[in-house]
Amino acid sequence: MATENKNLSVYDKSKIPNAKHLRFGIVVSEWNGEITEALYDGAEEALVDCGALPENVLRWNVPGSFELTFGCKKIIQTEKVDAVIAIGSVIRGETSHFDFVCSATAQGIKDLNVAYDVPVIFCVLTDDNIEQSKARSGGKHGNKGTEAAIAAIQMAVLGK
Repeated sequence: MATENKNLSVYDKSKIPNAKHLRFGIVVSEWNGEITEALYDGAEEALVDCGALPENVLRWNVPGSFELTFGCKKIIQTEKVDAVIAIGSVIRGETSHFDFVCSATAQGIKDLNVAYDVPVIFCVLTDDNIEQSKARSGGKHGNKGTEAAIAAIQMAVLGK
């Protein structure tokens, strides 16, 4: 595995644009809440660490990862945001449901990036088991929420 025993969430703040004047939407799936809450915490912490004002970080919840696309679309349409982070966690089960949810969610978020001038960052873990999810939501591989926040800042500035 390329990320084995590596924490990819360490960033050099001096190389990240200041987010003081940016506004972010974070849409969080409630499914696998232990994981998505940890991802949200990582994202929010990184945004604020890079200068975002807490009142400029909007959070909306949706039931599951499949619903992230609609939630992201609505936050773009109704709030003045510079970037959106879609946070979810899908863990493989015994059926092909995993494949359908992962594919549709990825495709939906890609479609939003094509349709709108607001970047939507894909922060949806698609893991085989809970241990992998924990490792990527604050464990030995860092926090993908942190990485998504840094990407959101970079993309928001790119879009200005």
